[in-house]
Amino acid sequence: MARWTADAMAEQDGRIALVTGANTGIGFEAALQLARKGAHVLLGCRDQQRAKQAIKRIQAAAPTASLDWLPLDLADLASVKAAAAQLRAEHQQLDLLICNAGVMVPPEGRTADGFELQFGINHLGHFALVLQLLPLLQAAPAARVVAVSSGAALFGRMVFDDLNFERRGYQPWAAYGQSKLANLLFIQALARRLKRAGSSVVACAAHPGVTATELQRHSPNMQNMPPWLAMPAPQGALPSLRAATDPAVEPLDYFGPDGLLQMRGYPKRVPWPRGAKPQAIADQLWDQSLDLCALADPLVMATP
Repeated sequence: MARWTADAMAEQDGRIALVTGANTGIGFEAALQLARKGAHVLLGCRDQQRAKQAIKRIQAAAPTASLDWLPLDLADLASVKAAAAQLRAEHQQLDLLICNAGVMVPPEGRTADGFELQFGINHLGHFALVLQLLPLLQAAPAARVVAVSSGAALFGRMVFDDLNFERRGYQPWAAYGQSKLANLLFIQALARRLKRAGSSVVACAAHPGVTATELQRHSPNMQNMPPWLAMPAPQGALPSLRAATDPAVEPLDYFGPDGLLQMRGYPKRVPWPRGAKPQAIADQLWDQSLDLCALADPLVMATP
């Protein structure tokens, strides 16, 4: 089978895409390729200067690109609410939402709402964003929600009585693994609820394998990885792009690199990690996330 590359992407004319964390790394590359294919791309970023710099870089590579900055700080639920409200006011639908932004093994810290940084940004911020954008996604004829997870989900474990590492003490890699597992559990719960609601929105996921980006800035051992190990960002973005644009994608599809241990290569469907399969755990995370984000369940009528 031929390798899937950005050249295989269908044209995206008339579609509106939101990519979080699009000012750098694989988020930037995803925004670039979507813009090249004709989508109107919203760069969901907290820093206006870095967003404008990314827009200039994309326009230099794709002069006809249609781009906007959406102010969005996933570490602040008030910012997430404001971003969703702005999007609902300015657009009638949203065709693609790539939940890409994230942090990996930073020093211990808390979000504006008091959550452990990785759980708060990587999971809760995106959870709140997706739920508040569901009306726009459901208004599109064939919308996609893509969660960008990580191979670290394999060692993730949900500790529901200590999600913020207050009792255990902060463990950077355990917190990262938990947040990346939460991405997949969220997609699993979302996909089931969308199906029960009769929605055409497709919820799926991807992971970039080992890709050299700014994400590793807090991990000295992962900085300056050799090119034979770490892929460049344009290749690392391909699983997300395939999940977002391949016409054959179905709910709960999961894309990762096709090479050894899914560390590098070209995107293919990969097995759903065992820890992300239990529906009871996904449902518990869904309910607890609703409480933590102080949100009503927009799909409550779709649950049993």
